[in-house]
Amino acid sequence: MFIQTEHTPNPATLKFLPGRDVTGAGTADFRDRAATGRSPLAEALFAVDGVTGVFLATDFVTVTKADDRDWQVLRPSILGVIMEHFTAGRPVLLDDASSGHTEGEEDEIVVQIKELLDTRVRPAVAQDGGDITFHGFERGIVYLNMQGSCAGCPSSTATLKSGIENLLRHYIPEVTEVRAVR
Repeated sequence: MFIQTEHTPNPATLKFLPGRDVTGAGTADFRDRAATGRSPLAEALFAVDGVTGVFLATDFVTVTKADDRDWQVLRPSILGVIMEHFTAGRPVLLDDASSGHTEGEEDEIVVQIKELLDTRVRPAVAQDGGDITFHGFERGIVYLNMQGSCAGCPSSTATLKSGIENLLRHYIPEVTEVRAVR
């Protein structure tokens, strides 16, 4: 098994591409060890000393390290955990961890916002090892959750304000601001 690695704009995260399906669909973001009960892979990665976050996506895994750790030391251990997990045929997620659920009929503006996020924003952000999910629209403000390498990235505020906010405001005049939520 060959696992590629890619640097992300966030120096504390590294993207691992195992060359196979990871979650099937959807994403799962683990920002601390306590939340890993539904993912044997995330649990194994948190066992590596220095790992502080794990983000699982359709075809990649993004790992966040502690500031005082070096990728040269962590990368081999992380590669070993990922390789051993997939070679053993263990499940990545124990239940449906995808965040895609619908609650009745959505407002036309919300549908437009989600469509722009899905077609223009999320593919670009996924290339950098992250994801952005929609959390709400209220009084002109779009609430988004930044995951993976985007969470804590030094350029995430610029991406949110200069990129995503400008895009949404251009296509949807009702949008006045974009805010990150956790």
